Amino acid sequence: MNTLKFSQDISPGKQAAFQVLSGASAGFLEVCLMQPLDVVKTRMQLQANPSAGSSEVIYNGVLDCFAKMYRQEGILSFWKGLLPPILAETPKRAIKFLVFEQTRHFFQFGSAKPTPLSFSLAGMTAGVLEAFVVNPFEVVKVTQQADRTKKLRTSYSVAREIIKSEGFGKRGLLKGVTATVGRNGVFNTVYFGFYHTVKNMVPKSENASWEFVRKIIIGFTAGTLGCLFNTPFDVAKSRIQGPQPVPNEIKYEGTFRTISIVYREEGIRGLYKGLLPKVMRLGPGGAIMLLTFDYVYEYLLANYS
Repeated sequence: MNTLKFSQDISPGKQAAFQVLSGASAGFLEVCLMQPLDVVKTRMQLQANPSAGSSEVIYNGVLDCFAKMYRQEGILSFWKGLLPPILAETPKRAIKFLVFEQTRHFFQFGSAKPTPLSFSLAGMTAGVLEAFVVNPFEVVKVTQQADRTKKLRTSYSVAREIIKSEGFGKRGLLKGVTATVGRNGVFNTVYFGFYHTVKNMVPKSENASWEFVRKIIIGFTAGTLGCLFNTPFDVAKSRIQGPQPVPNEIKYEGTFRTISIVYREEGIRGLYKGLLPKVMRLGPGGAIMLLTFDYVYEYLLANYS
């Protein structure tokens, strides 16, 4: 299917609406399928080494974390904090894909065809903008995911507690926003830059099944590479937004200060805690999002343009 041909035949407004609907569909599906891995990733990132102020090591790896959560908190614990990402990811992905599609032409700088740089810059722009939208939801989500009790508090009650005790500022719902900007900006620079550059370089298959596999592989690789580059920012975000090691004492504050503390106390491995569940989520999750967007967008163009 020639998406470019269809997209040239419809108005910019309808094209933007299709991009919003496709991005929202991609975000909703990815969150519902991959949430358990996000919970495990957050738990592992919040866990500091004993020498760094933590009194115990609770989880010894991804499988151990899954087993202990299931045994101690039940199956529903894997979907703790699900509502905030659903509420956030649907508009977030809609914004991300819309901004990417609308700005990549701007970043061609007069060139007839998009370049790897234009894809990367458009991805970075989309990532930075979505970070501001999603950060309050991230604060609520991390707070819920850090709770190791069987009690499942609602997102509304957690948000209300945060606002009541800390407000809307840098100690409240905007806590860790610079780390979120770094995480999302870096990820989307690599994610979109790699996916669209390689997808245009690798010949498209006429066979629908092989074309699906081609996009899955490129999307998985794009998501994995994005994780490798942005995980230190993600660890910093989790430490800043999660519970501090010592009650009533702020240890993790400021993105680069937090990265420096983690590196000094825990080494380079500390900055990549939670990488395995993160890759397990955003590798296939990245492929799910890009493929969902592509196929939904092509369907809308073919049937409603």
